[in-house]
Amino acid sequence: MTAGNLIRLLALVLLGLLLARPDLFSGFFGLFTKSSQPAIYNQGNLFDITLNHLAIVAAATAAATFIAVGLAIIVTRPFGAEFLPLSRSLANIGQTFPPVAVLALAVPMLGFGTAPTLVALFLYGLLPIFENTLTGLTNLPLAVTDAAKGMGMTGWQRLLKVELPLALPVILAGIRLSVVISLATATIGSTVAARTLGEVIIAGLLSDNTAFVLQGGLIVGVLAVLIYDALSALERFLMMRTGQSGRAAA
Repeated sequence: MTAGNLIRLLALVLLGLLLARPDLFSGFFGLFTKSSQPAIYNQGNLFDITLNHLAIVAAATAAATFIAVGLAIIVTRPFGAEFLPLSRSLANIGQTFPPVAVLALAVPMLGFGTAPTLVALFLYGLLPIFENTLTGLTNLPLAVTDAAKGMGMTGWQRLLKVELPLALPVILAGIRLSVVISLATATIGSTVAARTLGEVIIAGLLSDNTAFVLQGGLIVGVLAVLIYDALSALERFLMMRTGQSGRAAA
């Protein structure tokens, strides 16, 4: 096992312990509190909050993936090529409007809670997935696509059996970027009463308790690094399996 893998394993173990038994870390976080302040977040269960945070990110990413991949497939077919500028504009909407602005616009229509946060993360996650899928589908090895045509495959058969499998590492790279962005961005959902790790950070800011801020930030940061590394490893595996190299986006 390499040093990098050992560090990742240690980070995963420490994160699991922090979520399951936060009291074990009270001595460490106590260094960042003032007199009489609690060292461990005491307004909710860290494990439950983290699961809810991940569930919101997963739901938003799944929806963004479905729409972004679908749009990219349409605009790379002959019948949908003319819709590329429109599709790119739609995918850019989330990057044009800051998530805070999306939340402010969504709350009057959807109310407070998880729904506005899902909308903000969905819009923010569209662009990297769309662009990577577009790149993956338009940069396929010509010899492979020609061979598929020569075998008499229909357009949909080529898409499902050749194009998407070959483009999958690049698509996954876009999903990876979207997930990491959403993990951090989801914290602002707590400003509209969504149950995310942002509530831990906000509670720390309101009570001037650095330990709370540190707990929320550390959990989000470690999750982002571990998920990023896991998806990167999956990309490399898929690239080796399909005999590709250097195609996945960074």
